[in-house]
Amino acid sequence: MKAIIALATLALTIQSAAAATSATPPSDDSTVTGFWQQADDDGHVNAWFYFSRVHGLYEGRIVKMFAQPDKPSFDTCARCPGNQKDAPMLGLTIVKGMKRDGLHYQDGTIMDPRDGMSFGAELDLSPDGQKLSVRGYLGLPMLGQTQVWTRLPDETMAPADIPPDSVSPSSD
Repeated sequence: MKAIIALATLALTIQSAAAATSATPPSDDSTVTGFWQQADDDGHVNAWFYFSRVHGLYEGRIVKMFAQPDKPSFDTCARCPGNQKDAPMLGLTIVKGMKRDGLHYQDGTIMDPRDGMSFGAELDLSPDGQKLSVRGYLGLPMLGQTQVWTRLPDETMAPADIPPDSVSPSSD
């Protein structure tokens, strides 16, 4: 009888230790808020984005850009519409109006600051909260392109260094 109790105790101890050390998925509070790194297909980092919740919706803005020697760089958004026309690229909100449904975000838009065109957008956060699939599309989600962005640590940039939402100098 003592052997059975000892085996049962050992089994429970092993089961408890395994449960305590296994990776757990993020809680329901895990969201896209925070810093994300976007890289091209060759792995060159192009920009860092900061996502936040504004009036119940999620948006993302450019907070750091990395120049590529063989590609043109832009300091302002010359082709952006409305109050973002000629706004500084740093702080430019390009992902707007994303509605959260668990790990999926929808009904928003993403703007290409190179030409000012806006597209429908969907975001999918990985279960571990470390990857973000960003899909821009024209009309239907199946007619689009997806990039996978990587989460950066919360300490990536001090709060005081995060560029504010940028608007055109003429709209100040």
